Amino acid sequence: MAPTASGDIAAAGPRDTTPYGWIVFALSFGLLISDYMARQVLNAVFPLLKAEWALTDTELGLLSGVVALMVGLLTFPLSLAADRWGRVRSLAIMAALWSVATLFCAIAASYQQMLAGRIMVGVGEAAYGSVGIAVVISVFPQRLRATLSAAFMAGGLFGQVLGVAIGGEIAASHGWRAAFAAIGIGGLMLAIIYPLVVREKRIAAIAGSTARVANSSGAEPRASLRALFANRSVRLAYCASGIQLFAAGALPAWLPSYFNRYYAMPVDAAGRMAAIFLLICGCGMVLCGIASDRAAQGRPDRKILLASGYGLGSAIMLCLALMLPPGLPQLVLLGIAMFLVAGTTGPAGAMVANLTPAALHGSAFATLTLAHNLLGLAPGPILTGRIADTIGLLDALRFLPVATVIAAFLFLAARRTYLADLRAVVPPA
Repeated sequence: MAPTASGDIAAAGPRDTTPYGWIVFALSFGLLISDYMARQVLNAVFPLLKAEWALTDTELGLLSGVVALMVGLLTFPLSLAADRWGRVRSLAIMAALWSVATLFCAIAASYQQMLAGRIMVGVGEAAYGSVGIAVVISVFPQRLRATLSAAFMAGGLFGQVLGVAIGGEIAASHGWRAAFAAIGIGGLMLAIIYPLVVREKRIAAIAGSTARVANSSGAEPRASLRALFANRSVRLAYCASGIQLFAAGALPAWLPSYFNRYYAMPVDAAGRMAAIFLLICGCGMVLCGIASDRAAQGRPDRKILLASGYGLGSAIMLCLALMLPPGLPQLVLLGIAMFLVAGTTGPAGAMVANLTPAALHGSAFATLTLAHNLLGLAPGPILTGRIADTIGLLDALRFLPVATVIAAFLFLAARRTYLADLRAVVPPA
């Protein structure tokens, strides 16, 4: 018999939610919003930077994609370091670093200095997603994993919404440097508050002995890192989720420029319009994650079928939208595509959590983050910008559905062995 979501899969962490768990979630969610605001504010000011420094789309795409590239390269080693040094302490240091780097971007005098600042933003953000979600899921029941994974990762989309909207408004009225400065200062304040409220020992007490949360001395259970790739389903989950985010990474980076160029919107209006679509994307992440949890009750493999459907659906809607001229019908179809394009993050996060030992969840989510960034979030904006320099931004965006179709078929392939792999990781009681 197939293991159920709340039965045969061994639960890690508490049986029920706790008020402190929600406080941990809220503060971790807030820092993730700051993380992505620091990433996305750049995209809101693309038109201003392009005009001031005479930049190509390739150069703009590199400024955006280099953050994800650094995240992809460093997420795994920094996540392992965080597991040993203490996750809460590490999260606060990361937030301080990306905030200071964002402040440096505010005073950059050249493209090269801006690129250096963006690299340091990426270094600061490298392990936040993987370590932050490991902290969050450790203080909640196992049955909420897809919902929490989707909700937590949606913080990135909401951060992008605020980064684009606030960044565009501030840039339009006070210049692009003020936009970077405001977001950097906000992140620095959260970095100071976080370790004062979130405590390693209290998290460990709530999570229980089965969850792995490094304490201040660095003592922790050990498990073989080979378990991160021990079964076919988890390997396919990493790849499918990463490739899906090729489109989910390129669209937030280039939507402000798309509305600026094809809808003749000024910077602040383009930022507001893009923010609406990013908000739709964030809502889609959460609601698709909730739908996955509900559908998976009694049938854990259903979440994978839904993930595949989200990928195919986003491909169809995006293709149809980009075939239409600018106007309301195009915006409606583009909104549906944005709702679905990141809906795979919740199911993928739950798959990774269920198919790897609890002792390695920090490293498992680091591996998932690495796949997200190296396969999707980094190459998406960069390659789209390079293609746009050759054939135009609209035609460059028309290539994005190819990635989501590939991801959909990879999820279907993972579904074939998911139940068997799940039983192998956690034998039925």
